Amino acid sequence: MYPNLACVNSIDADHLDIYGDASAIEDSFREFANKVATKDLFIANGLPLNGNTIGVNVSSDFEAQNIRIENGFYVFDVKTPNEIIADVKFGLPGHHNLSNALIALAMAKSYGVSNDNIKNALASFKGVRRRFSFQIREEKLVYIDDYAHHPTEINAVHQAVRELFPNKKVLAVFQPHLFSRTKDFVDGFAESLSQFDEVMLLEIYPARELPMEGVNSSWLLSKINNQNKRLVEKQELLTNIKKSNFDVLVTIGAGDIGEMVKDIKKMLDEEAKLV
Repeated sequence: MYPNLACVNSIDADHLDIYGDASAIEDSFREFANKVATKDLFIANGLPLNGNTIGVNVSSDFEAQNIRIENGFYVFDVKTPNEIIADVKFGLPGHHNLSNALIALAMAKSYGVSNDNIKNALASFKGVRRRFSFQIREEKLVYIDDYAHHPTEINAVHQAVRELFPNKKVLAVFQPHLFSRTKDFVDGFAESLSQFDEVMLLEIYPARELPMEGVNSSWLLSKINNQNKRLVEKQELLTNIKKSNFDVLVTIGAGDIGEMVKDIKKMLDEEAKLV
């Protein structure tokens, strides 16, 4: 690929079954970045690449400042190299989404899109399926589904949930994706999942892989520092959710847990009618 305009917002280690180690991933990103003119590359502040830096409340070429939440939307100002763009509105929660919006703004601005068109596009963006996708959003019950399958992504989900719903009890249902990824990042998964009030683990979704000896959800469960944790068979998940006491439910994972979302939502809707 030889793009005219590109961004890199993360080079976290992942897919180590393909790359081998984190240094190989960083090398691949450097190779990619070197194919783009520095003035046309946009990077999250702190990455070891040369380009226009993007930062949230961090001094950068494009910086989100004066961030506040109004009626469920982020509203913020953007300092560019040449001006201040005031009162940008964006509806997806979480600082990771705020950073993504900022990079999209910077790239569009570089491409020649007007400030008004950029602001209208960000304000109207509804997100994508299985990325912090609200299934139920009521005062007494919230259900969110997310494709997160890496510790950094789970941390982002947790940050967004806590920001939107402080002091609410959050149940996370996680289905690990790939034996190799679970093995490579088991401690990171354990740390990120431990932050939720309650955790239910499904068995690992194998996708393209064969089982690895000793790598399973019981191993991951043993590392989670949370008293409210359990391993759940997929066919028993609805029953376990029904028995649990929570304010916010988050289903997380890149496997076939996504196929269960409709059934979970239906069950929760029916339970709400009985209350």
